[in-house]
Amino acid sequence: MQNPSSPPIILASSSRYRRRLLDRFLTEYQAVAPGVDESAEQIDNPGEIAGRLARKKAEQVASNYHNAVVIGADQVAIMDQQVLGKPGDHQRAIEQLLSAAGKSVTFMTAVCVLDPIELRRYEHVDRTEVRFRNFDRRLAETYLWHDEPYDCAGSFKIEGAGFILFDYVRTDDPTALIGLPMIWLAVTLRELGCLLP
Repeated sequence: MQNPSSPPIILASSSRYRRRLLDRFLTEYQAVAPGVDESAEQIDNPGEIAGRLARKKAEQVASNYHNAVVIGADQVAIMDQQVLGKPGDHQRAIEQLLSAAGKSVTFMTAVCVLDPIELRRYEHVDRTEVRFRNFDRRLAETYLWHDEPYDCAGSFKIEGAGFILFDYVRTDDPTALIGLPMIWLAVTLRELGCLLP
């Protein structure tokens, strides 16, 4: 529930995963695709990309919605100092999973909230470490046919059966791995006057 006197809330994202997270506690918000070219981002420091993109997405949408609280978010998966993209298809997902077997992948999940009243910017980045256990192609194939995570960086869904691939997950906020650090976001929205359950 939202305070009637508070500004409208807009999620600057077309991600269905982020919408599902917001649906857990917000009944009134709008999702708007930001139209930011993520491929144009320079990969000089992979750990900083998510924060820059979250800010760009929020600012892009806010330029058309001046009176709204705008939430921008982005996530980058990093393995061996290289950014892992979304696989897009089964073959690329197999390759990505097999290359991650026995290794750790770091997920940097960033969120940027723009306050239209005080003209302030609130930013946060969650760091999640996922350690993949050693597994063979057969398990990778079986998992992929089950969850079909072809639009997910890292080629898995933690909210699905992806946990069968892990030794452990280390994070301050388990929702961050899905795409939005909800613990931090809930605190920030309350500070901005949005009523939450």
